[in-house]
Amino acid sequence: MILIADSGSTKTSWRIIDADGKIEQAESQGINPYFQSTDEIQEELQTSLEPLVASKITEIHFYGAGCNNEEKKSMIQTALIGVFGNIAIYVNTDLLAVARSLCGRESGIACILGTGSNSCYYDGEKIVHHIPPWGTWLGDEGSGSVMGRKLVVHFLNQELPDQLMSSFDTRYPDLNKTVLDQVYRKPYPNRYLGQFSKFLFDHRDDPFIYKLVFNSFQEFLERKVLKYPNALECPLHFSGSIAFYFNTILRQAAADLDLQPKIITEDPIAGLTLYHTSNN
Repeated sequence: MILIADSGSTKTSWRIIDADGKIEQAESQGINPYFQSTDEIQEELQTSLEPLVASKITEIHFYGAGCNNEEKKSMIQTALIGVFGNIAIYVNTDLLAVARSLCGRESGIACILGTGSNSCYYDGEKIVHHIPPWGTWLGDEGSGSVMGRKLVVHFLNQELPDQLMSSFDTRYPDLNKTVLDQVYRKPYPNRYLGQFSKFLFDHRDDPFIYKLVFNSFQEFLERKVLKYPNALECPLHFSGSIAFYFNTILRQAAADLDLQPKIITEDPIAGLTLYHTSNN
């Protein structure tokens, strides 16, 4: 049996493919070695995947946020061995998961727009060009966490239009008292900031919100897509909740830059499962 995982900052999607091609699925919290220790990751795996542990897993393909160097990959691998034993385990970035899911064995530019953001040029086999995302504080343009941060900053500085100020204050009445603790002291500030993307979605037709989202997407495209060679000619694909739910604005922002996104999906796991099924 093959176990496949696609893990972002917020959630992890799991699929089991048995010898007959039957597929089972599960979901757990996001796993990120930049925010969790090996022991914490193993505990999360044991708790969330208890029904799967008894299965005769022979091979694991784990794709995750934060798995961008050997140290972080080793943390995930050690945690998985602690749960499933010393079997064949392959740990790669969530970006490779998106590339394999959306591009398959064809070349193209694959992008993530979820709680965080990322992009790469994929040649049909591997990632050959990558512009680092740099995280919530230094990059992650177009992501839920960064757009959420921008929204919160506008609110704190009383820069939202009156109706939006009132709606935001009603929805998050204690924000002024809690935001500094949530952002600077508690873990996962990216998840905390990303939750405000729900407010953006609910008010996406408001001109102020539309402009915030539109400009955020253009910032991502200019910094993290157009810098790839032949970006205007390459197939361009997106995965992630932000790309999926704001797809109309994303396509409009892209069109203004002469880009034409093709596939926009909420989650890469279906295409990734197909990739591994056909590969085996």
